[in-house]
Amino acid sequence: MQLQVKGKNLEVSDTIRSYAEEKFRKLERHLADPTRIELELSLEKNPSIADNHVAEATIWTKGPTLRARESSSDWRSSIDELVGKLERQAKRYREKRHNHHVHTNSAPQLAREAGPEYSRGVPVVPGEPEPKIVKLKQFPVKPMTPEEAVLQLELIGHDFFVFRNSEVGEVGVVYRRRDGNYGLIEPQP
Repeated sequence: MQLQVKGKNLEVSDTIRSYAEEKFRKLERHLADPTRIELELSLEKNPSIADNHVAEATIWTKGPTLRARESSSDWRSSIDELVGKLERQAKRYREKRHNHHVHTNSAPQLAREAGPEYSRGVPVVPGEPEPKIVKLKQFPVKPMTPEEAVLQLELIGHDFFVFRNSEVGEVGVVYRRRDGNYGLIEPQP
């Protein structure tokens, strides 16, 4: 596991760096071998924000890319909460991958052994509900510029808006960022 710790507009102390390395080692048992982790620490300058110590991490694995962000009043708490969130994400991914493998390879046998609960889709991990799609929404994807899409986003009051970018001809997504600005997601060829 390769951990890169960087500070955004601040110098990361050796104490915090070693604390982060120690905490992120807990994730090794949940992730595949060649894993790269980027941890970015930043300090919010706004005095009205009490939880101003922000820790953001991106983990590149053989499977999905995991991302999380946590903030609190000190670095250690932010890192602890962040690692906890990433650990839950990694466990959930590993269990889903394992369950998918089991279901595709031995679904008929498991159905006979598990009884009616298997056919109802009861999650394998007790106490953790299986996330599911609860609503389907369809709408026309109109061509417009990213600036027009931001205006539409503001008008409907959502956190994101899907549109066809008239400048490049591809579908794009504009979204509202935590800092109050907007982001644009474009597909990569």
